[in-house]
Amino acid sequence: MGTVWRARDELLDRDVAVKEVRLPLVLDEELRAELCARTEREGRATAMVAHPSVITVFDVVTEDDRPWIVMELLEARSLEQLIRERGPLPPRKAAEIGRQVLGALRAVHAKGILHRDVKPSNVLVTEDRAVLTDFGLAALEGDASITQAGIVLGSAGYIAPERVLGAKASPAADLWSLGATLYTTVEGKGLHGRRTAAAALAALTSGEPIPMERAGPLAPILRGLLRIDPEIRLDAARASLMLARVAAGGSAEEPLGQAARKAVRTAPQPPGLTRRPAHRGTHRAESRPSPERPMSASGQSSPAMPPRAPRVEGLHRKPAEPRPGTKPLAQSMATFIRIVLPRRFWPRELRRRG
Repeated sequence: MGTVWRARDELLDRDVAVKEVRLPLVLDEELRAELCARTEREGRATAMVAHPSVITVFDVVTEDDRPWIVMELLEARSLEQLIRERGPLPPRKAAEIGRQVLGALRAVHAKGILHRDVKPSNVLVTEDRAVLTDFGLAALEGDASITQAGIVLGSAGYIAPERVLGAKASPAADLWSLGATLYTTVEGKGLHGRRTAAAALAALTSGEPIPMERAGPLAPILRGLLRIDPEIRLDAARASLMLARVAAGGSAEEPLGQAARKAVRTAPQPPGLTRRPAHRGTHRAESRPSPERPMSASGQSSPAMPPRAPRVEGLHRKPAEPRPGTKPLAQSMATFIRIVLPRRFWPRELRRRG
């Protein structure tokens, strides 16, 4: 949808990239003027996005009734060129590129901007960066007049199914395009090997599984991003987490928090600082160990030994029990004496009994 030129900024004395936006010829003059104005607003909004994976836009100007986007010049190759020269990239490298591009999409989506043309040729790759470019026509998709004209902006094989069917573009559509881009990156060929969006859509809706030979740990992410229904498509937050796991050498299906539990280890407690159980203020009535019961030949306890009385907890001494043979009257008198008389006036037998 345009041509990129290498240019020189004479005012700031620096090299820049200038993209000439070319509008479809079927549009009338009124619609072309409206789209040029929207492209300028969209370009300036993109310039407000500060993200290392978003191409820096310096200005958007209109010349000869066409918008021109002035942006940073990167000494890099596109992802499409890398695949053509090196073949399919390893899943871990593809996951790192996808993670950075997804970060760019999340940043522009937060500003209300939709890219609408995510594909390998619009991703520039340097030694340590993956940069999403070509935001010049982001505002064109979704216009009612364009839809009536039968024009679907985008590249065949990278357009989301709902857009092919005429639905309005959304952040989920950009995520589908990202999934198709990553599929080409790791498999070395387009989705289902189709050259047109209609053929790819027909293959997707036919129910046949998406062929994956080299995706490896990226397979569950690709399946999630390439779902037909945008309502159940893998969301950006979850996809970002899964891509980060694969880029780090892990598995995309690793449960949440498992890696953190592996990393966090309980520190050994210093000697001498062992905590003792809290004292609950309970004392056992019988503190001395009782002798073991003799065992019979059958291995069971001998019935000759009387059963041991149950232990009473929470008391400092045994409760007083009436002696066998003590009369109720004598017991009442003893209680009365304990209450009324001082201990030194108690009978000797009562003082012994306590």
